[in-house]
Amino acid sequence: MLSFLPGPVLYLISLTLLIINTALWGSLISIGGIIKLLLPIKAIRLGLSHLMNRFMWCWALCNGGILAIISNIEWDVEGLEQLDKNGWYLLISNHLSGFDIAAQTYLLRNHIPMLKFFLKQELMYVPIMGLGCWALDMPFMHRTSAAKLRKNPKLKGKDLATTRKACARFKHLPTSIINYVEGSRFTSEKHQRQQSPYKHLLRAKAGGIAFTLSAMGEQFTNLLNITLVYPDSKPDEDILYGVMNGRVKKVVMKVEVMPVPEVDSDAYFSQAEYRAEFQRWLNDLWLKKDDQIEAIMQQYGNNHLQNKQQ
Repeated sequence: MLSFLPGPVLYLISLTLLIINTALWGSLISIGGIIKLLLPIKAIRLGLSHLMNRFMWCWALCNGGILAIISNIEWDVEGLEQLDKNGWYLLISNHLSGFDIAAQTYLLRNHIPMLKFFLKQELMYVPIMGLGCWALDMPFMHRTSAAKLRKNPKLKGKDLATTRKACARFKHLPTSIINYVEGSRFTSEKHQRQQSPYKHLLRAKAGGIAFTLSAMGEQFTNLLNITLVYPDSKPDEDILYGVMNGRVKKVVMKVEVMPVPEVDSDAYFSQAEYRAEFQRWLNDLWLKKDDQIEAIMQQYGNNHLQNKQQ
């Protein structure tokens, strides 16, 4: 609708609208969190959790509306037909930009429960954000350092037990948890520093997904392997900025529904060979994802990483 305007003007308009959208729904979610704190009754908290998830759904929908106004993005999405909004899912995805979460919550909002993230315990005390995430039932993790474990071996397994307790509420409410297993957004500088064996991806880290599966693997109905590509983005471009100023107009998302891998938590955290085997499984999955991204780039006539390296 407004795509005829200059990029800087589009950026200011989209930034203003996104701030208003986030402030509105974030405030309502935080208010719900305060009510949950004041009225710790199971039935009330469960009802409020449904309501808070609906507020997050509204935030995602409004983000899509803002994008339609400023850039009329072309969405190329496959794999949604097998999903169930009443299911429990663990999602793994490559990570390219700060826009990834907004894109994925918008595209998946009507197909699976609203996305949640494992967060560091310290974030619970961040004003507004911590309360909002708690209101949305996002699990906060306390990870005991290796140094503390050496000093006090009795702490071994405590983190997993605490996380399982935090996830217990998900038995009563369909849930989707996403894990960006690369641990960081892709850049060519990180790609070279890691000496990544992949063309379009950073190395995948198995620890986070293994911990999640150890904590609540039996609750998940499926693993969703998501591949995200912005085929008209430039090398190392700030994709969020590119979307907000109307330059990036294509988003490709492929969803593969997979069985949930089993993880023996005792073996994973105590046996090096078991960890290596699980890492090999993830590496094979990442190799296939890399080939898929290459095919998408070829389809859209963009292979910017290869061109830059040559």
